[in-house]
Amino acid sequence: MKIKKHGVILRPTKHAFESKCVFNPGILQEGKTVHIIYRALNNDFMSSFGYAQLDGPLKIVKRWTKPFLKKKYNYEKKGIEDPCIVKIDNTIYMTYVAHDGTDAVVAYMQGENIFNLKHGGIISAKISYKKAAKLFSYATLKDSYYMFAAFYEKYNEENILVWEKDGVLFPEKIQGKFALMHRVLPDIQLAKFNSFKELKDKNYWHNHLMRLDKKIILEGKEGWEARHIGAGAPPIKTKHGWIMIYHGVEPSNKGRVYHAGAALLDLKNPKIVKARLREPLFSPEEDYETEGHVNNVVFPTGTATFDNRLYIYYGTSDTYTAVASVNIDDLIKELFKNKIK
Repeated sequence: MKIKKHGVILRPTKHAFESKCVFNPGILQEGKTVHIIYRALNNDFMSSFGYAQLDGPLKIVKRWTKPFLKKKYNYEKKGIEDPCIVKIDNTIYMTYVAHDGTDAVVAYMQGENIFNLKHGGIISAKISYKKAAKLFSYATLKDSYYMFAAFYEKYNEENILVWEKDGVLFPEKIQGKFALMHRVLPDIQLAKFNSFKELKDKNYWHNHLMRLDKKIILEGKEGWEARHIGAGAPPIKTKHGWIMIYHGVEPSNKGRVYHAGAALLDLKNPKIVKARLREPLFSPEEDYETEGHVNNVVFPTGTATFDNRLYIYYGTSDTYTAVASVNIDDLIKELFKNKIK
């Protein structure tokens, strides 16, 4: 299996809203058109979203000189981050991270047109780590769940909410329900629901956290994903299963290293992992991946498919947006070399 790195396609510009970094893009493919909504960072470290459009997988034909979306609500006052886009039936859904300076939560927008999305509010658990740790005790979880809870309480604020990032929807309903991959550190979990209104009910999340061990899709197994993992791009449906492109974080005293990984999930029950790469799909090796605002980061967040080739759009060193690609059949063959029994 060969991974081709096509290099950086988006760099910071002279425009104030994206003068420092442009990275972690959400992708919506409509035929040969690829919409890119990316995280833009200004010199005051405030995040908004920018917009670019591709003709095919790599050719930029349009890029806005003003933000696509800016902070609007109090829970976004430190910025909006890491958009992730899917289209289910005729509706476009964009999940993203909202940050108020203390808490990181998952919020969403929806609409029938990418340029006319409406806010839907916060959909992750608005529960403090102090309360969540008590709920964890009803489940069978490894020590690192409690270690992350203690870490965030000690180094942020005592009543900090469960730190939620990497909220990624499956691009279709599964057994009639929406399916959302999310991450309560350090693993990736699955939340299924009938409507987004359910996710705003604290009781939903109380029950979810009490049974969190039953909700886990994937946990880190290898050294390159030993600290934690998180969902990346929306899963890609194939006849063999859902291809899941995610990120894994390798701990190091010299700093964390972010890698891209791949797994194959069962179509009907995504909590069943059919196969998984033991080595990273790709890692930070190029200069634009190893040096930047945050060194040694490749962070996949969206994909597009052209001629049976999967193009993976990712943030590099928290500074640029780059693209890598792989033949889908080759990737599936490689995955099946590592079947999980």
